[in-house]
Amino acid sequence: MNRKLVILGAGESGVGAALLGKAKGYDVFVSDYGSIANEHRAELKDAGIEFEEGRHSEERVLKSDLVIKSPGISESAPLIKALRANGNLIISEIEFAGKFTDAKLIGITGTNGKTTTTLLTYHLLKEAGFNVGVAGNVGKSFARQVLTESHDWYVLELSSFQLDDTYELKLEIGVLLNITPDHLDRYDNDFQKYIASKMRIFHLIHLGRHAVYWQNDSLYGDDIVKATRGLNVHPFSLGGDAAEITHIQNDRLFYVPLDIEVSAPRADISIKGLHNALNAMAAGNAALIAGVDEASLLKGLKTFRNADHRLEPVRNLEEVEYINDSKATNLDSVKYALDAFDTPIVWIAGGIDKGNDYSLVEALVQEKVKALICLGKDNSKLITSFENIVPVVKATDDLIKAVRWAKELALPGDIVLLSPACSSFDLFKNYEDRGEKFKKAVLAL
Repeated sequence: MNRKLVILGAGESGVGAALLGKAKGYDVFVSDYGSIANEHRAELKDAGIEFEEGRHSEERVLKSDLVIKSPGISESAPLIKALRANGNLIISEIEFAGKFTDAKLIGITGTNGKTTTTLLTYHLLKEAGFNVGVAGNVGKSFARQVLTESHDWYVLELSSFQLDDTYELKLEIGVLLNITPDHLDRYDNDFQKYIASKMRIFHLIHLGRHAVYWQNDSLYGDDIVKATRGLNVHPFSLGGDAAEITHIQNDRLFYVPLDIEVSAPRADISIKGLHNALNAMAAGNAALIAGVDEASLLKGLKTFRNADHRLEPVRNLEEVEYINDSKATNLDSVKYALDAFDTPIVWIAGGIDKGNDYSLVEALVQEKVKALICLGKDNSKLITSFENIVPVVKATDDLIKAVRWAKELALPGDIVLLSPACSSFDLFKNYEDRGEKFKKAVLAL
């Protein structure tokens, strides 16, 4: 009798896992509490996979041999609690897909910079002629690619939620970028639990293989030594000239993960800002460890184009630069964005607040922001935090009005920056929808 596989959530990762499960002989059932997108519904029907939407049939779900849950479903959901109490095995789509590939895997996690570093690592390997795929939180699901494509390497962006349900994935290289408070609502508001979740990446690395991490992050302290025991460690650092650590000196990046030293001028790296120099150090380390040669690395750093909605230039109008950073849904990302520019900023921010402590960016805002336009249904917290710091503060729930105000307030040489610090669900479908509508409004000026 075929093993019963239940998949909770019919997004890209859930449908990918369902198709792979079906191909591997599982009896697959997909359950989504919301509504399923038309394209995914059609795929499930074509594959002869049973599904339900708008509800979870708890009795049927509890009879499963294996459950794959969407990373978006919280542990506090009643159905997940019932599954845990019943002893059902719950794993991530990443874990499931990993069972069916012999490819070498690079896993990348961290609070900020995951997508950029993942895409850059993928780009560096691809430029060097590697047969490589990219998955996790970006692009097509890992499971779908394992089913339909054949790669020698995969670069995987791994969120803490994905890591929580991943146990036996075998990474060749694991990268930890940074840890700052985020998603604490999913971790009982306990920052230590969130840190432990991120550190899980080191437990997934094959013994004797490679761990890359930012040495200047004080939050994981001594834990990093225990977590990386038995692994080859390749820290990277902001400063200093330590011969054995990848670092920045005299505006050059010095890569030293192996016996050779490779250096690249920061000016040659296509992504700007100090945070992106860190991302480039992490990605470059991973690429060199994987076997990318020096010439391909230097070329790849120059030719990389970042993901949409991450400090994405939209247009230059009347000598004002418009930047779309809609993916910046937490304060750490906003900090990086404000830090990336040396000219006065008209800042557009707001949405659904995730418990932000705006004092963390107060000094930067005071130094760089000439006007703040609050864009959301409830802008009170933003206004209260900055009305005595920023010379001009305006508020609206209309994006087109916000963009027009920004144009009026910006002078030649200024930056108009959408970097919200908040999630988008009050006015938009998601951060992509917010970013696309911002770009459209800017291009219509």
